Amino acid sequence: PVVSEATAYAAVFKFDWFSATGTAILFAALLSIVWLKMKPSDAISTFGSTLKELALPIYSIGMVLAFAFISNYSGLSSTLALALAHTGHAFTFFSPFLGWLGVFLTGSDTSSNALFAALQATAAQQIGVSDLLLVAANTTGGVTGKMISPQSIAIACAAVGLVGKESDLFRFTVKHSLIFTCIVGVITTLQAYVLTWMIP
Repeated sequence: PVVSEATAYAAVFKFDWFSATGTAILFAALLSIVWLKMKPSDAISTFGSTLKELALPIYSIGMVLAFAFISNYSGLSSTLALALAHTGHAFTFFSPFLGWLGVFLTGSDTSSNALFAALQATAAQQIGVSDLLLVAANTTGGVTGKMISPQSIAIACAAVGLVGKESDLFRFTVKHSLIFTCIVGVITTLQAYVLTWMIP
């Protein structure tokens, strides 16, 4: 079990205005308006077009984070962690592959961490290794998955004028992505059981 007895899981909403990423972006936008001496109408028009352009990513990120909260509060993440913990010591090798899969599906390391960080931490506690290590492995595995993310491939092809060649780029990058993820898995396993002094 994850805990020795049933415990109420407090659902606390906390919005820290100063540490939120959006606050820094808002301040930067306001300073840019002043610095560039933009007319209020131009600023509002720019804001509207930016919001329209980012509508789909905002929706996508919102849905991923909503699913992550549901997974964590419903116990889904803990249940999956208990199941994965049955793989024992082998899980440290496969831990980065969860992050890799998360970024492939969502296109974002942040979203992958939102989905799988709690799962990784719980699984780490169950198999007796550092939760910091496996959460870091999730992030690192996510970075290796970025090169095969459909969104990243589409953007890369569009940027260099290779629209329509996405499948060719995917076939090329998937081999490197898997090799890098395997290397991260080996390093994670070594840090878990041999090079334990490297983990704070």
